[in-house]
Amino acid sequence: MSYQYDYTGVIHIHSVYSFDGRTPVPDILEAARINGIDFVMLTDHANLRAREEGFEGWHDNTLLIVGQEIAPRFNHYIAFRTNTPVIISEDEQDMDPQIYIDHVLEQGGIGFIAHPDHGGTKMFHVKHFPWMRWEATGYTGMGIWDFMSDWQSTLSGYLKTLLSYLYPAFFLKGPKKETLLRWDQLNQNHHVVGIGELDNHDSVKRVMGLNVSVFPFMKAFKLLRTHVITEKPFAKDTKKDIELLLRALKQGRAYVAAEYYRESNGFSFTLADKNREATMGDEFILDNEACLSAILPSIAKVRIIRDGIIFREEVTHKLLCNIRQPGVYRAEAYLKIFGKYLPWIFSNPIYVK
Repeated sequence: MSYQYDYTGVIHIHSVYSFDGRTPVPDILEAARINGIDFVMLTDHANLRAREEGFEGWHDNTLLIVGQEIAPRFNHYIAFRTNTPVIISEDEQDMDPQIYIDHVLEQGGIGFIAHPDHGGTKMFHVKHFPWMRWEATGYTGMGIWDFMSDWQSTLSGYLKTLLSYLYPAFFLKGPKKETLLRWDQLNQNHHVVGIGELDNHDSVKRVMGLNVSVFPFMKAFKLLRTHVITEKPFAKDTKKDIELLLRALKQGRAYVAAEYYRESNGFSFTLADKNREATMGDEFILDNEACLSAILPSIAKVRIIRDGIIFREEVTHKLLCNIRQPGVYRAEAYLKIFGKYLPWIFSNPIYVK
């Protein structure tokens, strides 16, 4: 298996180029550099200004990829490798998302359904922004864990809100059950790549007479990340490296991790027999029996999920099990912090035929 280079990134963030963002791109890149982020996938609303103004590319050891968020009232979509922004007017808010999915494909781009089960929060009057049109086709994948909507779902009282703001990683619930269920169901029929979304704006909210940043990028970048596994190392060539990363992401060679308490570098999820080895995103033809392996950098509660159902669960740093049946297999890991198992790692599947 040649896929061995693990790059840490954040997907779906907003800069000053979004109407609801305020942080200049250089400040975002500096926060990424300090946090050791290998790549940042920027998704400002309905524009590619960061690319037009020369920001796409390498900045020290961080690669900036400029995408866009297509955001009518519902059915938000984040797209990459596009040449023109998709702008939806006020009288087009009910547009069929198939139109802009197809438009992204026509440009040679890839796209992901954003925060599909976004519920908003009544306490702070945040609207809900779910995906409504599941009959759509042609999308590359979907967000399986969105930091901002996860965090917002914890805001149920002023004391809890304060604690959740100060220690957000401890209060995260992980991907919603309905999101994972739908993802598992979709993967029975075709490959749907799962990604983590930060959806951070560094917005300022007025709370008890004080202006509060939700959240500074320096803090947000410590929370939810997406790792992409490539077959080659970065060459520090912008065009080649963007294509390398997006190709691996499109193939599903990725996992999502909450890394405030512990980084996940060193995680692997593979399936092998005497002749072949597969990793996340791969199809594997099962002759008789093969060994599934989930290796983690620390002891955790590890689950192997087959077709949406728990297949195996152990507290370990290395789970090995033989499989004899086809199915869609993925891994989850939960890290024990202060006596509580917190969601940590969610892999993309291996498709066993």
